[in-house]
Amino acid sequence: MLSEADHRKIEAAVQAAEARTSGEIVCILSHEVSNYRETPLAWAAAAALLLPPLALFAGWQPGALLNPGADWTASQVGAVGTVVAHALESYAIVQVILFAITAAVVAIPPVRRLLTPTPLKRHRVHRAALQQFLATGLHASADRTGVVIFASEADRRVELLADDAIHAAVGDVAWNAAVKAVQDGMKKRDPATGFVNAINICGDALAEHFPSTGPHANTLSDRLLEI
Repeated sequence: MLSEADHRKIEAAVQAAEARTSGEIVCILSHEVSNYRETPLAWAAAAALLLPPLALFAGWQPGALLNPGADWTASQVGAVGTVVAHALESYAIVQVILFAITAAVVAIPPVRRLLTPTPLKRHRVHRAALQQFLATGLHASADRTGVVIFASEADRRVELLADDAIHAAVGDVAWNAAVKAVQDGMKKRDPATGFVNAINICGDALAEHFPSTGPHANTLSDRLLEI
């Protein structure tokens, strides 16, 4: 997702920021945190359940699907049961067709991302960011001054996670500015610059509240991780 030059630029920004603070900054870029398989199924089920009743309300006759030229009345068919059977069969066929077509269309990645509810994206990105934060082990470090900047390219979402002590000292303003910096970079199709700007913001905040106490003991790689 990023060129080697982009990686070097981000790595240099992390090194410069960490030289001024006792904190650790970790950058992670994911292509997509989830395939959201439930999205096509949900839209397909909604189409299959809701569109046929709307069509009935608009005057559609289900039995006409099997015999387009017929007027499906009890007198012509000979039995009400036969009319109902044809109607139900046609109704079921239409539901299956709608389900299959809708699922296939919504499964197309750009369509799926567009139709996936924002709260679901927010939840999945946050969960992925939290997993990465825990995987770094920053939460178990002695100083507990770690910050993870996590972005999902396809989801167009950014999460910044920090230990409670850092969050309490820095507050939301700096973190929100860092998140916005990455989001702006992603919108401009220049995520590397977005990450660099976010790293500088985080570095300034950490340097103010958690200044360097000597040579930085680098416990994690300064290179952005792509997953």
